[in-house]
Amino acid sequence: MTIATLGVAFGVVFWGWGKLYALFDVAAKLGFPPAAGLMGGGWLIAGVVGGLIVRKFGAALVTETIAASVSALMPGNEWGSSVLVSGLLQGLGAELVLLVFLYKVFTPSVAMAAGALAGAFEAVYEWGAWYADWGFGHKLAHLGFFLVSGAVIAGIGGWFLTRALARAGALDAFPVGREAATRV
Repeated sequence: MTIATLGVAFGVVFWGWGKLYALFDVAAKLGFPPAAGLMGGGWLIAGVVGGLIVRKFGAALVTETIAASVSALMPGNEWGSSVLVSGLLQGLGAELVLLVFLYKVFTPSVAMAAGALAGAFEAVYEWGAWYADWGFGHKLAHLGFFLVSGAVIAGIGGWFLTRALARAGALDAFPVGREAATRV
């Protein structure tokens, strides 16, 4: 139930993030198009947060996929069903990092790595889906921007969001909520 609730909430956030991204994308196209990857982290956060809260196999992948599904159904979604592929890949990236740590380490560094790998998976997907005409240098720059955005927005941002929800008492039923209660 928690994963579904998080996924739906983030799906609505993704819709709003898309509107903000549209403004940034115009500016990037006028300057350096791969820089649009700096805004990618907003779409990667659901998997990171889902994984940090639920701490079980599949949580990151399913949370991100549900968020992408909700986003796909929102009015004005300009990317259509391609967001479902994005959600799967982004969630898989975050999930793999948590799996490497056997769902036992939830530090800011692990959250940053989860966001960065989610960003890497998305960047490579976008090269074929949207930016096949870019040269290799542009693709590498896009990857770099996505890695930074994933680590900062999804990773650190997701870690702080999870901690804030835990301190507020919203996650008392989860290990992160109990950890926050013992720190007080």
